Amino acid sequence: MKKLTLPLERAQIEELRAGDAVLLSGVLYTARDCAHKRIFALLDEGKPLPFPLKDSFIYYAGPCPAPAGKACGSCGPTTSARMNSFAPRLLDSGLAGMIGKGEMSAETVEALKRNKGVYFAAIGGAGATYGNAVVRAECVAFPDLLSEAVYRMEVSDFPLVVAVDARGNSVYQRKSVYQRKEG
Repeated sequence: MKKLTLPLERAQIEELRAGDAVLLSGVLYTARDCAHKRIFALLDEGKPLPFPLKDSFIYYAGPCPAPAGKACGSCGPTTSARMNSFAPRLLDSGLAGMIGKGEMSAETVEALKRNKGVYFAAIGGAGATYGNAVVRAECVAFPDLLSEAVYRMEVSDFPLVVAVDARGNSVYQRKSVYQRKEG
């Protein structure tokens, strides 16, 4: 398992291969559908974003409130396909990658290739594990969206798998060893 610390240099991203297991540490930002719509409105209006987009990672998640003594409550990934309409533009604007669950569109994969980005998959149903890996969390934008607001999170040993690498290779496109060969 590779240990990586954010921010990642593009050369580090290019070394990753689909299927690699990683433990990610550093700062990332959460954003779901509603936050993405507001981020796009700011971009369209030429206004500054509430967080740095360049070389950052967005975790498609909506954290639960933190219980006493913790930085964050449960914080599992949401379905990434819901962000397909947003991801290419954000990658073209400097985003280094995303974290979520499930397959992304061909357009998003092409944007990852074009920008030498990476898409990490988080394990669905493991929200408590991810919440426990959050060292610090603070709302940095759109607090009225509650759990769908943008949070700046410092994470330590956040367990992920490279789902789509910078060459466009995807764990979702690999043939299963259980599939029969045709022919």
